[in-house]
Amino acid sequence: MQEIRNYTMNFGPQHPAAHGVLRLVLEMDGETVVRADPHVGLLHRGTEKLAESKPFNQSIGYMDRLDYVSMMCNEHAYVRAIETLLGIEAPERAQYIRTMFDEITRILNHLMWIGSNALDLGAMAVFLYAFREREELMDVYEAVSGARMHATYYRPGGVYRDLPDRMPQYKESPWHKGADLKRINAAREGSMLDFIEEFTRIFPSRVDEYEDLLTTNRIWKQRTVGIGVISPEMAKAWGMTGAMIRGSGVEWDLRKKQPYAKYAEMDFDIPVGVNGDCYDRYLVRVEEMRQSNRIIKQCVDWLRANPGPVMVTNFKVAPPSRAEMKESMEALIHHFKLFTEGYGVPAGETYCAVEAPKGEFGCYLVSDGANKPFRVHLRAPGFAHLSSMDATVKGHMLADVVAMIGTYDLVFGEVDR
Repeated sequence: MQEIRNYTMNFGPQHPAAHGVLRLVLEMDGETVVRADPHVGLLHRGTEKLAESKPFNQSIGYMDRLDYVSMMCNEHAYVRAIETLLGIEAPERAQYIRTMFDEITRILNHLMWIGSNALDLGAMAVFLYAFREREELMDVYEAVSGARMHATYYRPGGVYRDLPDRMPQYKESPWHKGADLKRINAAREGSMLDFIEEFTRIFPSRVDEYEDLLTTNRIWKQRTVGIGVISPEMAKAWGMTGAMIRGSGVEWDLRKKQPYAKYAEMDFDIPVGVNGDCYDRYLVRVEEMRQSNRIIKQCVDWLRANPGPVMVTNFKVAPPSRAEMKESMEALIHHFKLFTEGYGVPAGETYCAVEAPKGEFGCYLVSDGANKPFRVHLRAPGFAHLSSMDATVKGHMLADVVAMIGTYDLVFGEVDR
């Protein structure tokens, strides 16, 4: 009689649904998963070690490259850790700008997630719809920092510069001209705040479009309802955060429980799931986009009414303006010292966490009083989530592994660090 044995197969890292560089070693019994063993580290770049050899400010750009879909949220955790040790606080206007950009980043992340997750499960159109809105928000990133993705916009003591008075406009080209050019530049005539306000006005109807395509879609529900059910107890045991734990019915959100920046002043709700399956986590993330939109609107209103400084005036931490530098010897010395050796941070240790789009992103920072960190350790939400892969996927079909990887919202920059 022939013996029937389980067989082992590699899922990824070349597989398009493995999101970059996940190698999943699956033990299969026919089409059913018996064991899933994630192999990570293929995108390990030694970020935490590199940070120990550079002045504090020079590692802000590395934070963007961790979770490279939610750039400014990573910066926020690192910058907050430095500010805590320095004992400084960013001006109120800078705090509101940070709150606004954290939420813009959350929308960017969730748009990427909804597009790629739908694509993994066979829905092509949503991807194209989601990238239409991402493009607008990428322009906001570019206008404020000069880069579409890796902004390095948050600095200890505030933000790099105030919001610009005008948005870049599309130039005439073979693709855009005449009335069409006028239409796409209509929202770009005013300041950045005007542009963001116009975005918040139309965005809810765009989210409705994504929901039309997915929420009641029979195939989408067959692929996600009852798949990867995570109980509240299991979510807590595995250290899950963000949409993963909220989808299981636990109302845990650092923006409400341990408010930072200006979240305490914001009016928004925390969406919570019921069943803890892939479908509930999808609904939670879609509702989070709507809530982020509300927060951005509130920030725009406040920023319009309250001009002011966006950086502390402590020249030991923040550089003086160019004009000042050309007139004052002290300012020139401060500038030179800051850009050659940076600033010393008092000895101590701290842990600062932010509610990143994927969950709790934390930065544990130890300083020995020098101009560079003694130790940086980053708490990536994706790492904790991925470790539960075996427990959640066991007993499911091979196709459900794809749905599960999608619902984790993995980006390997932060998992491998």
